Amino acid sequence: MELYYKAHAGHIGSTLSCLDLVSSILLYKIHEEDKFILSKGHAAVALYVTLNKKGLISDAELENYYKNGHKLPAHPAPLSFPGITFATGSLGHGLPLGAGIAKAKKMDKKEGIVIVLMSDGETNEGTTWEAGHFATKHRLDNLVVIIDKNKIQGIDLSVNVLGDTANFKNWENMGFDIRQINGHNIVEIVNTMDDVRRQFNGRPKLIIANTVKGKGVSFMENTVDWHYWPMNEEQYQQAVNEIKGLGNE
Repeated sequence: MELYYKAHAGHIGSTLSCLDLVSSILLYKIHEEDKFILSKGHAAVALYVTLNKKGLISDAELENYYKNGHKLPAHPAPLSFPGITFATGSLGHGLPLGAGIAKAKKMDKKEGIVIVLMSDGETNEGTTWEAGHFATKHRLDNLVVIIDKNKIQGIDLSVNVLGDTANFKNWENMGFDIRQINGHNIVEIVNTMDDVRRQFNGRPKLIIANTVKGKGVSFMENTVDWHYWPMNEEQYQQAVNEIKGLGNE
């Protein structure tokens, strides 16, 4: 909240919907030989604060979020910090990249899985479906795709744009091995990651994580507006109080 408030930046709702997923995976369930791609790059702050917690981004550098001349822009910029391999945020790029890395690992007989975290709005993109078919064709069971299904994208409810393209049936029919979880339940997240790591059945994995846009802040939850809006001082204080469990006094 502090980073977003000081930068007067938006995409807060998108970050809050996936923060539990990003932190759970990168703090508890990532191995050295794995690769993580945050395809929904507009939620970069979730990645930045988690890498800070891991000691890969310093406190001093984190303070420079969204400032000109520094290395933490609104969308991830690659190769400045461990854990940020690609520039993402133009939706539909993460899964093609992840599928390619997973295929390369298979060809080179290398260990580790590839984890791609996407938005549900991103499943509107044609490149996402092409990469999905590529993954099933090449039996990339070392690929784990996670959809942050908060049901809202930039301009409307996702179902009102192109329908529910993150529906598990669509992906199951394509050949993915599907799991559905509560994307804010840490135990479910880590247990599911353990499960998919054990399953090498020739099918890429898809975890549909049901989440809440703006999770944890009452006036941000389940609204389109907080895909883009920045906070004023009053909203910032209320958000911080609610997240700390202090209410609105």
